[in-house]
Amino acid sequence: MGDQKFQRKRYSTPRHPWEKERIDYERQIVIKYGLKNKRELWKAQAVLSSYRAQARNLQAKVRYNDPVAEKQFQLLLKKLDRLSLLSEGATLDDILALTLENILDRRLQTLVYQLNMATTMKQARQLITHGHIKVGDHVVTIPSLAVEKGVEDTITYNEKSPFSDDKHPIRLVLAGMKENEAAEEDQKDKGESQ
Repeated sequence: MGDQKFQRKRYSTPRHPWEKERIDYERQIVIKYGLKNKRELWKAQAVLSSYRAQARNLQAKVRYNDPVAEKQFQLLLKKLDRLSLLSEGATLDDILALTLENILDRRLQTLVYQLNMATTMKQARQLITHGHIKVGDHVVTIPSLAVEKGVEDTITYNEKSPFSDDKHPIRLVLAGMKENEAAEEDQKDKGESQ
């Protein structure tokens, strides 16, 4: 909300810019999840730290049986359940145990790749930004969209996209990759049984 003239950053940069271990870890995450740059990683870290800060504040208040804090805790749990980050019967400790990978796994880009709609994470990002992916009835062009649990099953190709055709070369490659994975699993199972 607010005036668009006064936009604010939704992330914070690292306190020390040159820490080798942190830089290497961030590079691995950026490559693994196909992020555009480290700014996207820092935004996910900001979301995670926000959830953790809420949990820490509520943890102190719930100990004193504050009814408002209990209601806020239930609302936070509902939100995290809707985003499929936690299950219904989670505790405050479960919220504090969330990791950066949990947040990044709920991105639309990651789900498109996991649903075998793209061969790589970078290709999944490209499909989304070019308007080839639909979530429900809407074409979505934001790879970082946090997909809710109920909407996850409605991720499909846009019917106006050439990728909606089953005979598209990329779709044939994806089908071949899926068959190869199934054949490899069968060979592993046969090897273990002998």
